[in-house]
Amino acid sequence: MTHHAHEHPPPAGDWQATLRSKGYRLTPQRELVLRAVERLGHATPDEILGAVREESQAVNVSTVYRTLELLEELGLVRHAHISDRAPTYHSAAAPEHVHLVCRECHGITEVSPAVVEPLVASVRSTYGFETDVGHLTVFGTCGRCAS
Repeated sequence: MTHHAHEHPPPAGDWQATLRSKGYRLTPQRELVLRAVERLGHATPDEILGAVREESQAVNVSTVYRTLELLEELGLVRHAHISDRAPTYHSAAAPEHVHLVCRECHGITEVSPAVVEPLVASVRSTYGFETDVGHLTVFGTCGRCAS
C-alpha cells in the first residue's frame, strides 16, 4: 500500500476511492450524509438528518451518527464542538481552520490556524503540549454584535 506525503484527504469526488481502499462500500446513505455535510458547511447530526431526509426517508438518526463516525474514521469529515449541544461536522476537504463563535448571533467565522500560531507556540514551549487546531473553538462576541 502506498502512502502519500500530503496530509490532506483526497478531493471530495474521490470518496469512493477512499472508502473502497479501506474496504467499505459507498452506500446511498453514506453518500447522502457526506453530500449533506459538504452542502451545509457546519452542521449537527440533527441538521444533517434533516438535509438527508429531504432526499430519503429511509435514513434515521442512528444511521446518521454511525455514518458520521465511519466517515470521520476514514478522514472524510471532521467534527468540532462549537456549541454546548451536539458536535458540528464539516468536510475534511476544507482546509483546517479555527472556529470563532459569537455567543450573541451564533455566527461562525473560520480563521486560518496561523492566527493562533503564537498561542500554539507558547503552549508548546511552556507545557510541551501539541494543540489540535482543527478542534479549537474560541467563543466571544463578533464585531457586528460588539458595536
